[in-house]
Amino acid sequence: MTGQLDGRTAVVTGAAHGIGLAYCRGLAREGARVVLVDLDGDGAAAAAKDLAAEGFDVVDVAADVSDPASVAHCRDEVSRRAGEVDVLVNNAAVFATVPMSRAGYQDLPVEEWDLMMAVNLRGGWLMARAFVPAMQARGYGKVINISSGTALKGSMGRIHYVTSKAGVIGFTKTLAREVGGDGVAVNCIAPGSTLSEAEHTDDVLKRRSSAVSSRAFQRVQTPDDLVGSVVFFASPASDFITGQTLVVDGGACMH
Repeated sequence: MTGQLDGRTAVVTGAAHGIGLAYCRGLAREGARVVLVDLDGDGAAAAAKDLAAEGFDVVDVAADVSDPASVAHCRDEVSRRAGEVDVLVNNAAVFATVPMSRAGYQDLPVEEWDLMMAVNLRGGWLMARAFVPAMQARGYGKVINISSGTALKGSMGRIHYVTSKAGVIGFTKTLAREVGGDGVAVNCIAPGSTLSEAEHTDDVLKRRSSAVSSRAFQRVQTPDDLVGSVVFFASPASDFITGQTLVVDGGACMH
């Protein structure tokens, strides 16, 4: 802990469980006030209670990032309860806590495709639309979008997920161009296959273990492996970096 985020406030979506919660703890350890935003309001409240018990400054807000009215309410609640936001981490996604089908492109229900795009892609845009203007007005801010290593190499049986995560990379680059003149940095992290606490079933463990053989670091990836990259992009150390995608996967995808 270096206190490099002292005085900063960070909003993290999809924060109640798994990888999102790990991001929250990592940002809080560096001194940030962290706002946990999640569709699962009870889960966010419970996670915030646990973090507060550890001595961290946290706030929880229930919100559906795919819904404009819910996002607007979230922005107002965050402003009222936590003040100005310096960092936005767009992590909410349909994947583990909200499960997805693993079917070929011909067999996916249209409704699931639309839900995937609404949460994984539109959600980040709606959250940026809600929180970034205030960053622009102050001349400083950090947006960290979470994509996936699958967006760079494809992955069978989840074309809707991979497509949405590829869109996140394009969204990152374009938003970086639009707000860079106002001092706001927008970057992206592309994690590899990561085992979160919600996924400890035999099937998931087998899938996560199978990813190991493609890596330079041959072990299962955990949420803690991603925290450092989020803290870096949130910190002053990355102030002159924008529009970039950092792959954090143990060396499976090198480009």
